[in-house]
Amino acid sequence: MAKQPVAEQPVAGRAVEDLLRECAPQVLGALVRRHGMFDACEDAVQEALLAAALQWPKDGIPDNPRGWLLTVANRRLVDEIRSDEARRRREDADAATPAEAAQRPPELDRDDSLLLLFMCCHPSLSRPSRVALTLRAVGGLTTAQIAAALLVPEATMAQRISRAKQSLKASGMPPDAERAARLAEVRHVLYLIFNEGYTSTSGPDLTAPELSSEAIRLTRMLHGLVPDDAETAGLLALMLLTDARRRARTSPSGELVPLDEQDRSLWDKALIAEGVDLLSRTLPRGQVGPYQLQAAIAAVHDEAATPDATDWPQILALYDLLGRTDPDNPMVALNRAVAVAKVLGPSEALALLDDLAEDKRLKDHHRLLAARAHLLELQGNRAEAAETYRAAARRTTSTPEHRHLTNRADRLSE
Repeated sequence: MAKQPVAEQPVAGRAVEDLLRECAPQVLGALVRRHGMFDACEDAVQEALLAAALQWPKDGIPDNPRGWLLTVANRRLVDEIRSDEARRRREDADAATPAEAAQRPPELDRDDSLLLLFMCCHPSLSRPSRVALTLRAVGGLTTAQIAAALLVPEATMAQRISRAKQSLKASGMPPDAERAARLAEVRHVLYLIFNEGYTSTSGPDLTAPELSSEAIRLTRMLHGLVPDDAETAGLLALMLLTDARRRARTSPSGELVPLDEQDRSLWDKALIAEGVDLLSRTLPRGQVGPYQLQAAIAAVHDEAATPDATDWPQILALYDLLGRTDPDNPMVALNRAVAVAKVLGPSEALALLDDLAEDKRLKDHHRLLAARAHLLELQGNRAEAAETYRAAARRTTSTPEHRHLTNRADRLSE
């Protein structure tokens, strides 16, 4: 391997870590584009990253860090291919390709991050596997970090990622006809990662900031790869406008703080400004989709100086549009009912919740019960509201949400 020139001064470990996370998906995508064998390529890149993490802080960052990583990873892959077991695997996958071809490192003439995202969101994988593999291969998180963030035992997560990598041995860039659908799935996986970070479905903490921050980073990357895709821009705007409120969502003791009770001075004005600017450049294109509409709703909330200043008629109108673009989403209908309560009163909204209770996806969901309890509280029906809050608390697996719902019930009972 030719020696790569390096910087003269040692560098901080944090700078190296950030650079490695940025380079990793580009290097892995280039290897996979050339060789296939996702699992073997990912292992080789991980070894190259480990070598860089040990060497760069002492010797300095190479002038061409991606080239350094690609050369090292390719050498590791060649060594693996030359072993008898690896050669048999490779011959089964592609008998016509000589092993010597692997000695020539792939060219980093383009960013293959989109290819890698497409592969991680392959239709053959389950949605949890897509999430885990995206965080591992594109996000650069360790298996232990992913397991901790998603509250899954590390051994279970390791098996899930290993099976997913094995499933992608022969996968590559999808045909043109499939790319739009695959891009939509990539967006959805990033949306799921963000939501799990913003409101954890279970566990002692309300949020997992490392997940939501990683989702934003990956969505920024995706937006850079497909800058003309309006829905990707809308998804990024939605994440920014939503994450801007994160600091105000919990009290110093970790208790959940509802939107109407949050200290809005804690909202991140820079994120709000960035999200609004991105949205204002996206909506005029006329290709309005669900993520853009959700971002527009978040923007209306973020731009209100006080809860009373919130333009609820505009939010309801946006939910009406969202319901037409995403008609089979029960959470959209549930959130619209809250907007109806603000505009038309709680009685109108409760009638909508009665209809939603027939949907088996929401029938026993704690959010439906929490919304019903809130509307009953607005009506002044304190006893039934308290009982419904407690029923919602019994169904949630999030400790902060359980405490919040129980506290509201206790307050009404008093």
